[in-house]
Amino acid sequence: MKLSRSGVAVASLAATSALILSACSDNSERGDSSAAPASAVADIQCEGKQDLQASGSTAQANAMTIFSTSFAQTCPGFELAYGGGGSGQGVSDFTQNLTDFGGSDSPLEGDDAAAAQQRCSSEAWNLPLVFGPIAVAYNVEGVDDLALSGPTLSKIFGGEITNWNDPAIAAENEGVELPDLPISVIYRAEESGTTDNFQKYLTAAGGWDKGDGKTFNGGVGEGKQGNPGVGSAIGPTAGSIGYVEWAYAQSNNLSMAKIITDQDPEGVALTAESGGKTIDGATLANGDESHNMVIDTSSFYKPTESGAYPIVLATYEMVCSDYADDATAQGVKTFLSVASAPQNQGQDLQNAGYIPLPQEFQTKLQGSIEAIQ
Repeated sequence: MKLSRSGVAVASLAATSALILSACSDNSERGDSSAAPASAVADIQCEGKQDLQASGSTAQANAMTIFSTSFAQTCPGFELAYGGGGSGQGVSDFTQNLTDFGGSDSPLEGDDAAAAQQRCSSEAWNLPLVFGPIAVAYNVEGVDDLALSGPTLSKIFGGEITNWNDPAIAAENEGVELPDLPISVIYRAEESGTTDNFQKYLTAAGGWDKGDGKTFNGGVGEGKQGNPGVGSAIGPTAGSIGYVEWAYAQSNNLSMAKIITDQDPEGVALTAESGGKTIDGATLANGDESHNMVIDTSSFYKPTESGAYPIVLATYEMVCSDYADDATAQGVKTFLSVASAPQNQGQDLQNAGYIPLPQEFQTKLQGSIEAIQ
């Protein structure tokens, strides 16, 4: 398919995550009001558990503000409490049965998939609800137009290139006056699906031999917590560079590098259009008939068409295909039905730094949501 247990445990989760999203959310994590309150969705049957718990990816936190506000307005008395903490936290909380569903920028696999199946007593599904580009944000005074290739980024984030006037950077930016300034790498300190996706991109684009995974393997730089931590650290740090979800680059007014690909030697700027073009060319790894909708992102990282931005991640909601109790199943289905509705996959979502789901994909996703038992 082409894409055109206890109360104590839950209380502890909420206290440590400290991000509650509901109709009264102030969107403080992002620091602005771009993720505007959404309106009620028509023709939704409000059923099941009313106080849902979820945690995980900070890359989707701003989208969750939109979705949870619409959820509360669509179904009065219903609420989602979403704790951030990163994708690793989301996987851990979900597999330990502390949450009703979890958010992750990487699909469940290996031991995590096995742990999720044990928790669910059924197959756990990965449902990609939010697509977000990863920006390569930087702070170099006087440099407003910068293009970087995958191999050069691999050397920067691997510690081989340590100064902004390095010949490799200069060769990709003819005519740009690059300062004699040390490079300060900023990365995600905790386990993060954003890190996993970024390292997968570096591997595919060439020059990165440090492996992928949710832990940053570069061996250089300073780690910050979550997308908010990385986004807020780049601006005050002269000579810094980091990878961060698009919304946080925008909200912190950060400069973003164009990414050089085989199809675009001058680089591709990150826009809704360039990210949408990337998604249009993606396929499902498990085939069109599977409700476990893992995206084959290999086509993202090395585009075959001009104008496609190569660093895009899919943020998944990890759910049980068959929940132990019907109330939870129906509550999760209600929330996801609201979140995937066309009116919540439009301009508000784009304004918050995400790429709305193409229509064909919305239809497929809604079928998988309906199949949850």
